[in-house]
Amino acid sequence: MNAIAAQTITTRRLDLLPLLVEHAQEMAAVLSDPALHTFTGGAPDTPQALRSRYQRMTAGSPDPAVSWLNWVIRLRDDACLAGTVQATIGPSGHGPVAEIAWVVGTPWQGRGIATEAAQGLVDWLGRQPIPTVIAHIHPDHRASAAVAAAAGLAPTGEWHEGEVRWRRSLRQS
Repeated sequence: MNAIAAQTITTRRLDLLPLLVEHAQEMAAVLSDPALHTFTGGAPDTPQALRSRYQRMTAGSPDPAVSWLNWVIRLRDDACLAGTVQATIGPSGHGPVAEIAWVVGTPWQGRGIATEAAQGLVDWLGRQPIPTVIAHIHPDHRASAAVAAAAGLAPTGEWHEGEVRWRRSLRQS
């Protein structure tokens, strides 16, 4: 598989911008609410820690068979960042698979931003040579389950590290 690079994705209200290290300062504020870690664990990163993490992420996967694609969610009308989406693309027994995730800062939740961003990401992935998209969602995280469903993913009944695997085929078999 050739490496796939993140490109700007535009939706009705959002610009999904490829992640830059320079986004760390603003994103540290966006992601500062400890409640964002309720289902994933951990704690908010400091701006310095987030900058270091973004440096590693933008350097790319050390595995040449895996592509790390990361975007910040920019609200076009407000000219501010509100969250992130990501896709890790790697090999599987049935061709490449994209594992996706999203997070929207607490002040912007409940406005359909995660849904719009995830739909935009999945639509973009559908134009790449990616036959399958998956997400892992905590069984009690109803908001993320709703986002996954709106992006066309369905729960599989499979579990991975305490989370339900959701899946969508982007190609007809």
